[in-house]
Amino acid sequence: MYTTEHSGTHIDALCHQAEDFHLYGGRELDASIQTSQGFTELGAETIAPIIAHGVLLDLSRYRSVDRIVAGNPISQDEMEAAAQKQGVQIGEGDVVLVRTGNGALWQDPEVYLQAGGVTGSASQWLANKGVRAVGADNMAWDEIGLFDPDFNVTLPGHLILLVRSGIYIIENLFLEELARDQRYEFTFVCLPLKLRGATGSPVRPIAIFS
Repeated sequence: MYTTEHSGTHIDALCHQAEDFHLYGGRELDASIQTSQGFTELGAETIAPIIAHGVLLDLSRYRSVDRIVAGNPISQDEMEAAAQKQGVQIGEGDVVLVRTGNGALWQDPEVYLQAGGVTGSASQWLANKGVRAVGADNMAWDEIGLFDPDFNVTLPGHLILLVRSGIYIIENLFLEELARDQRYEFTFVCLPLKLRGATGSPVRPIAIFS
């Protein structure tokens, strides 16, 4: 099997993003950490199996649209309102999955890549709650190419979650069946491959509910 670390449904390792040449935990990027054979710290092999309480926030349903498109990213207020409307609470150690509705369009790359994403403030809200991981049915959790004025960066969630908080990001999820059945809480299981030094790993996460 030939693939990159970030093909299909995958999880980002903590070495995937840096801020001012520093990784999570203040590790300074140098030739001893980022090598020609991969990262010597925070690679995909360091991601422990994830078995946790999972929460689905169906923002597409909350907005009463088929899909959330680029140009109108998901705010903290919307996340809070969606959670309240669904009757779910987000706690420390949870895995929070956000549905934009774009997962159903995976077979149409041009349309799929125009998906909306999550604002920096919404990512910060989840980080403040101490979640273990987040995920979405789009390419990058954040909205690709959108500049976040609050954090003065593109891809603010990658900065906030991976670098500053040590929270993993799962991308390209398929959440249509959970949303159809309105399964908003479940046991979430994700087992990353032990790809030494890799910046991410393909995964096949599952939701278990009674």
